[in-house]
Amino acid sequence: MNQRRDFLKKMGLASAGLLMAQSDLLAARSFAKPKQIGLQLYTLREELAKDVKGTISKVSKIGFNHVETFFNYSGDVSKDLFWNLKASELKQLLSDNNLVTHSGHYQLNDFLTPNKGNDDALKTQIELAATLGQKYLVVPVPPFGLIDKMTLDDYKFMAAQFNKAGEMCHKAGLQLGYHNHFWEFKVLQDNKSGYDVLLEETDPALLSFELDLFWTVKAGKNPVELFKKYPKRFVMWHVKDIDKQFAKAVYPDANKKGIFDTLREVKFTEVGTGAVNFKEIFAHNKDLEYIFVEQDQIYREDKFESIKMSYDYIKGNLI
Repeated sequence: MNQRRDFLKKMGLASAGLLMAQSDLLAARSFAKPKQIGLQLYTLREELAKDVKGTISKVSKIGFNHVETFFNYSGDVSKDLFWNLKASELKQLLSDNNLVTHSGHYQLNDFLTPNKGNDDALKTQIELAATLGQKYLVVPVPPFGLIDKMTLDDYKFMAAQFNKAGEMCHKAGLQLGYHNHFWEFKVLQDNKSGYDVLLEETDPALLSFELDLFWTVKAGKNPVELFKKYPKRFVMWHVKDIDKQFAKAVYPDANKKGIFDTLREVKFTEVGTGAVNFKEIFAHNKDLEYIFVEQDQIYREDKFESIKMSYDYIKGNLI
């Protein structure tokens, strides 16, 4: 506990000039076309639980250059956190396999829930991300208890909390990010969606966005239009494909079915074999820094064959 406090204290003592320079850089940056391909490790969650070392080795041998971690904060930081590995041990395992991690998904349920706002988990996870050498601390979902009943006011609270969290992340040399699903695009009132609120009411220097191309298209939105409307916000993409037989957008039907019934009617497939027009999307990648293959469900028996198919398509056709 004392070590964590000392870490955060040291991070808070960074010079104001350095922080201002970092914020200016984050706000003004423009990225070259990505040459490397990452993997969101959630794709192989079952394999990692069985054999983390063997799984990471296979990911590297396929050709992936970096990985995005995922982490479910339980409140007990004394336990080994990543498949029986501490953050420092996972970082070494990645290094041993010529991999790095630039980004991780973290859980901020209490911090993002109105009338709670507890930042203990955020402080702990900032330390984890810093130990792993990550650049982005990404929140992948609204508070679990509110996921199917988020209001515009709930999203406004999230936006305000993201601005606070973004400042805390900057003090530790990190950048805060948000990853979408489809429900953020639901029109709630005044012709506004929760995603509109998050984009419009957060400081661009404090919150970046990781656009999940699958969920964006499934929500009936065109990623290219978002890039044009909100330049420099979408610095990372989840590159995953929609089974052609399930290509229909979820809205407006999802308004009646609800989130969980809608989730039962989606199906994923390997990148390049489905309904997403990746070549059109990748033609508008001037603000893009990192890409990650992700497939929430893999239906092939050999999951490594599946991610290799996605890797090969991206390598041969998109970058």
